[in-house]
Amino acid sequence: MLIWCLAYLQRFNVDRRAVTTIEYALIAAVIAVEIVNAMLNLGKHVTTTFNRIASEL
Repeated sequence: MLIWCLAYLQRFNVDRRAVTTIEYALIAAVIAVEIVNAMLNLGKHVTTTFNRIASEL
């Protein structure tokens, strides 16, 4: 099993396109997580602001 795993991983070492693709996928995943996090925080702040305005009216 270990030899099979090493042979499988060795293909990625030879083909640099796969490594680059994995790097770009990881970068895109981190950016997507940060965008979702920012939108959730923005939504909380907007809700708080609207609730404050509504209570003062």
